[in-house]
Amino acid sequence: MVPEKVRKRVEELRKEIEYHNYRYYVLNDPVISDPEYDKLFRELLELEEKYPELKVPYSPTQRIGGEPAKEFKTRAHSIPMYGLDNAFGTDEWLSYVERIKKLLPDEKIEFWVDPKLDGLAVEVIYENGKFVGAATRGDGFVGEDVTANMSTIKNLPLQLFGDGDVPEYLEVRGEVIIFIEDFYKLNRKQAEENKKLFANPRNAAAGSLRQLDPKVTAQRPLKFYAHGIGLVRWKDGKDRWKTHSEAMEALKRYGISITPESKLCSNEKEVIEYYQEMEKRRREFPFQIDGIVCKVNDLDQQKRLGSTARAPRWAIALKFKAIQAETILEDIIVQVGRTGVLTPVAILKPVSVGGVTITRATLHNEDEIKAKGLKIGDHVIVQRAGDVIPEVVRPVVEKRTGKEKEFVFPKTCPVCGSRVERLKGEVAYRCLNASCPAKIKQGLIHFVSKAGLDIEGIGKRWIDIWVDKGIVKNFVDLFKLKKEDIINLERMGPKLAENMLSSIKKAKENATLDKLISALGIRFVGEQTAKVLAEHFKDLDELASATVEDLLKIKDIGPETANSIYSFFHNSENLKLIQEFKNIGLWPVSKGKEKEKRSSKLEGKRFLFTGKLSSMTREKAKKIVEELGGIAVNNISKKVDFLVVGENPGSKLEKAKKLGVKIISEKEFLELISS
Repeated sequence: MVPEKVRKRVEELRKEIEYHNYRYYVLNDPVISDPEYDKLFRELLELEEKYPELKVPYSPTQRIGGEPAKEFKTRAHSIPMYGLDNAFGTDEWLSYVERIKKLLPDEKIEFWVDPKLDGLAVEVIYENGKFVGAATRGDGFVGEDVTANMSTIKNLPLQLFGDGDVPEYLEVRGEVIIFIEDFYKLNRKQAEENKKLFANPRNAAAGSLRQLDPKVTAQRPLKFYAHGIGLVRWKDGKDRWKTHSEAMEALKRYGISITPESKLCSNEKEVIEYYQEMEKRRREFPFQIDGIVCKVNDLDQQKRLGSTARAPRWAIALKFKAIQAETILEDIIVQVGRTGVLTPVAILKPVSVGGVTITRATLHNEDEIKAKGLKIGDHVIVQRAGDVIPEVVRPVVEKRTGKEKEFVFPKTCPVCGSRVERLKGEVAYRCLNASCPAKIKQGLIHFVSKAGLDIEGIGKRWIDIWVDKGIVKNFVDLFKLKKEDIINLERMGPKLAENMLSSIKKAKENATLDKLISALGIRFVGEQTAKVLAEHFKDLDELASATVEDLLKIKDIGPETANSIYSFFHNSENLKLIQEFKNIGLWPVSKGKEKEKRSSKLEGKRFLFTGKLSSMTREKAKKIVEELGGIAVNNISKKVDFLVVGENPGSKLEKAKKLGVKIISEKEFLELISS
């Protein structure tokens, strides 16, 4: 039994230590000495050791890191964590503003702006002011659970300030970063210990957070900066924040670090001024930034603008001009992709651009090479577009010696020797040979990747070998592999062969319709679009039967995507492939349409439960409501549609009667969900 006096002292110590962490790590303005802080910390540690039942995840003592995990578990996001569309320069910014003004006619639009930190996107979750979880962005819908690792980050409060004014449930979104100076210190330490060096601060931040051993993460100089919110729930059901700026100010009051230099701009011209100022000062910051992020400030306007399949319409990244360097274009090679497109690639004399060594860059197509006037042997200016993607900008013509060579685009496929064609309306040349090893390889690599069926342990190396040996010629062949087919390959042992076949079997059994659609590699159909399609079609047969008009009726499917999908499913070879999937049992069926029909009855309806239910727990009942499209709430208000009454109901029943809320019995609730 823990004495009440001890409980109170432990809570006092936690709050006091969190306050001093905030003064030290966030404000850089400590008010006590290190020995005084250590004394408080030791007292809390001793009390938690003496009374283990007082140990909680949000205690400052837990920042040291727990036991290593075997693997990262997944964690779904309540609201999708989308990436951002990009604008380059003020003209593109103004075009974006014009687009959203058409969607919000005659409305004043303010913008919240902040520097675009180059880190790892993470969502942090608080319940009643206590830190309870964290997840990486992942694919936008599901990320990796990094709760234990995030708890080690010093400037992240594990308990929020302002007990009476914090949400019951709060999702905070931001970036985990490493300062540039800390990055160099970390790499020096890695070198001294003969460990792998990190390529840049972003990789260092991502690699440090994604350690299975939280104790390793705790030793890394990570920082978290918030730039947005996800789902927010208040105890009384009333929203407090009408604007993004109000939400950010609240996070600051709670002790959460928000992105430095953030501000509110009253119009698009002020955003341009802010953008120009940040670009001038980008080298002054202790962390890397590659642009600014602009968000519509009004939360109701954000809601009405909505999102596309991959990005919110109410926010955009306005990127800086890239840092440039000069090097030599040593050669141009041509690669063949999974759709047969021939892509020229510049082979460059290694050069450092913004701290990253560049050795090659895509040249996209023949027209770009001609437009830029590039020759093999040229001195060229290169940059990292958005500070990320290597790009050849132009040749330094004045340095030509006459020894430079013109590049001649090949008339035949460099892999299979088949004739290549430039299709009408396209800039790219394509190899049309369906049996081209390069197309088969790239298609299979995509099929087994995380963007496809995510078949563990099978990557590019084994796909190359299997295709070269003629063991695998298409997607279906993967699922027909036997141990004797691969056991005699070089560096293949019995255990590895068994693991691979087990992974393939597992992927087949666990395949979902959206993952299979994404794995097919249909042009313009990525993971997000695949999810949208899986919500609208029962299976591949139903999708294959859709007309272009059917597809265009789906939100976020445009003409190019619709025509690409239609063409894919009207190719005889592809239809044979679909039939073979069915024959081998790789045939996932979406529950999207079924769920839609079931949930129409409860869609958007708010349910509150009081008293004991005889047929199930209240948690189970809430889960059923949410599965059927309804909303399970915890507090009574006029917004509640149904109060479900069990045995020995509480005070909520009387309040519901006064508010005129519809009251139903458990039996009526069961009839409602059954129908």
